[in-house]
Amino acid sequence: MNTETTASAPKVVDRATYQAELDTLRNREKAHTREGDAIAAARRRLPMFEVDATSPLIGPDGPVTLLEVFEGRRLLIAYYQMWHTGHPAAEQCQGCTFFNSQVRELSYLHACDVTYATLCQGPYEESVRYRDFMGWDVPWYSARESIDLLMAGRGPFMLACYLREGDRVFETYWTTGRGVEVMDQTYGLLDRTAYGRQEEWEDSPAGWPRIAGGSSRTNGRPTAQWSRLEAGHSDDLGTVGH
Repeated sequence: MNTETTASAPKVVDRATYQAELDTLRNREKAHTREGDAIAAARRRLPMFEVDATSPLIGPDGPVTLLEVFEGRRLLIAYYQMWHTGHPAAEQCQGCTFFNSQVRELSYLHACDVTYATLCQGPYEESVRYRDFMGWDVPWYSARESIDLLMAGRGPFMLACYLREGDRVFETYWTTGRGVEVMDQTYGLLDRTAYGRQEEWEDSPAGWPRIAGGSSRTNGRPTAQWSRLEAGHSDDLGTVGH
């Protein structure tokens, strides 16, 4: 058996050796899963605090309240998208684009009495053009008038969960930074490959490929924008001359 390989690839072994090492790793994966279940159980037991249900937002039909964003459901998951007001699409947040691009099928959330919505930190008319350019169909609102109240200095981006009790709204959980990775499947899939995410901070063997600056921006734009441009979508946010 030829066990030679390049410096930038795993060593080659027989199937039994490969499976034995994978089985050892699988025990760690199972322990990680069980710990994740325990953390989720603790998360469900967190206390909550009341937020103003009348916090004003702007949606497709004009002014609405935070309460209305629930669309009558009991629970709400809201992602607070960063926004660079007056800047073109190419300069909008690559991270927020990365995460929001991957929240697509909402029917399973709805079946659990959960609404998902993006609460953009910028103005509605400008930012909704970005949503449309990207081809996203998630509910989209501007929370600019209520950012100080709802985000309370957290962020710069944030994922938050809310519970509705009648006409009252309570925040039950929030996270930022790598906590919002729960929104995507790309990193989880890449983590299972031999080269991982190919980011500079990862603990990988010497010689493993790296993508300078990560994969979320390519040639000066958030990566996902290129396929939209190639499909003929307009990235005009109405910011020219601003």
